[in-house]
Amino acid sequence: MKKQGSSALVILTITILVTCTVAADHVALKNGDHVTGQLKKLEQGVLYLEYFKNTIQIPWEEVSEVESAERFHLTLKDGQTIVGSIRPSGRGLTVSTTETGTVDVALQSVDTIRSAEAQTAYVAEIERLRNPGLLDLWSGFLDTGLAMTQGNAESTTLNLTLSTARTSPRDKISVKIASLYARSDTSGTTANTIRGGFRYDVNVSPRLFGFGFTDLEYDEFQGLDLRFVPGGGLGFHWVKTDQTRFDVFGGGSLNREFYTSDIDRTSGEVVIGEELFHQLFSASHLEHTLVLFPNVSNTGEYRISTDNALVTKLNRWLSWELSLSDRLNSNPIPGKKKNDVLFTTGLRFTFE
Repeated sequence: MKKQGSSALVILTITILVTCTVAADHVALKNGDHVTGQLKKLEQGVLYLEYFKNTIQIPWEEVSEVESAERFHLTLKDGQTIVGSIRPSGRGLTVSTTETGTVDVALQSVDTIRSAEAQTAYVAEIERLRNPGLLDLWSGFLDTGLAMTQGNAESTTLNLTLSTARTSPRDKISVKIASLYARSDTSGTTANTIRGGFRYDVNVSPRLFGFGFTDLEYDEFQGLDLRFVPGGGLGFHWVKTDQTRFDVFGGGSLNREFYTSDIDRTSGEVVIGEELFHQLFSASHLEHTLVLFPNVSNTGEYRISTDNALVTKLNRWLSWELSLSDRLNSNPIPGKKKNDVLFTTGLRFTFE
């Protein structure tokens, strides 16, 4: 009886091993090695193979043969898509399809390979990118800087900037808030300003876009309780590459200003601006925005707003940033200066 039980166990083990071997996918490498597992996908030049619940990543240029009885979705570099099981051939791969029979494919012409599961996930992700929900695709950063002194003089300076955006193929939502607060025991509060805004861009064509925005600003030392500026217009993607993005835009806005001295002002403005992102090095990039607001209600008056930042990446989510902002108002209230310059430095935390 014991012998029969042992025989049954051996047979079961052999059956499992044979079944696993038959069902497994095989990858041969150019150095002569062979890897057996479950083929998942080929993307961006890397072949993903699951082996005992561990994922092995193999550079595609090191692969000489691939074989699998499962049906895969192959995308070739010329854009053609083929669906079927794959086995080695003289040229590279033979794909057995249900529509056109067998097709020979050169190994170097294959761009992606996806299993049915991976293809379903890919199609779902593409659909999500085309029609994202309001909470999808958000990314941004938080800039922080803190300086403190103790001893003969005590002072504290804190600056924070939060910028986040949701970018889809058809539109972009941007939100930004920046604040600076400084205080010393000898001079009291020396800086207290908050700036923020909301902007919505929608693509009219690959180069042309429309936009609407609302800017908000508070500055204790300008005597400004609130500046409220809604506006909009059209923009053009002058340069649009992975390394450099340069936009120009124009339109109009309404400037509502409320000051602590019971001075309220309303004026119409023209909006003329530019926005630049340029990758200087692999770890450093430049950000630049310049907007001019010529006053059409009081001809000759104007505002200029500029923001600049140099960002150096330390790792995937942490960077060091230097920023310079300038706000020029040609017509301040009596007793106040026209220009306010803000220079900050600190750490940037990136999220997405």
